[in-house]
Amino acid sequence: MRKNSIKNTRMNEEVLRELSGIIRNEIKDPRIHPMTTISSVEVAPDLKTCKAFISVLGDEQEQKNTLEGLKSAAGYVRRCLAKGLNLRNTPEIRFILDQSIEYGIEMSKKIDALTYHCTEDDTKA
Repeated sequence: MRKNSIKNTRMNEEVLRELSGIIRNEIKDPRIHPMTTISSVEVAPDLKTCKAFISVLGDEQEQKNTLEGLKSAAGYVRRCLAKGLNLRNTPEIRFILDQSIEYGIEMSKKIDALTYHCTEDDTKA
């Protein structure tokens, strides 16, 4: 199975859906922030490993705690994933913090501030 094949894309979507449900409903770790989402999943073509990119709406300490909680629950998450998906191999999950949403919000604020500043200068002139 190639990396960008239709089968791999479907597998990524299915694993993402299943992981989202597991994190939302199954894990009871208090370190995991309630506003945790999985932004994307990359399953290796051989189905041995999986990178799960997570986004946490909170400060740096909450992000760090959530990542630690998910890493400690990785075995349990993998077991739940094996029950939910009928695969020959259940991938080993690596959780990676995705800060692209936070970066996008920050850039949007900077652009808004810049356009507001420019329109203020136009009205004074």
